[in-house]
Amino acid sequence: MKKGRGYVYKLEYHLIWVTKYRHPVLVGEVADGLKDILRDIATQNGLEIVAMEVMPDHVHLLLSATPQHAIPDFVKALKGASARRMFSTFPQLKQKLCGGNLWNPSYCVLTVSEHTRAQIQKYIEEQHAAEPH
Repeated sequence: MKKGRGYVYKLEYHLIWVTKYRHPVLVGEVADGLKDILRDIATQNGLEIVAMEVMPDHVHLLLSATPQHAIPDFVKALKGASARRMFSTFPQLKQKLCGGNLWNPSYCVLTVSEHTRAQIQKYIEEQHAAEPH
């Protein structure tokens, strides 16, 4: 549990989003760069990334937020700022993506309880092990 001014909370979310047309562009140094960028954006926005995995065509985050964080706002911050910074850092991405969009506009967000947290964290951390070779 965390404390704020006059309240106690524990808000965690499992957030998933995909690349535009599920293009598998998040590999190697691009994936590593995205992880650094997402950590930086999360810190700037007062979010805590508990677990993260970047797959070739999608991203999984387990985030901790405060009651002041509106889900659409922090999703917009993470996706929008990361796309701008990724295109700046890795200009070759624009050539691989139709229309110059890194992310599909949709996302999936699930609430995490203390009963499901360990299971979700393990799921995220084991994504690459479960990937077909």
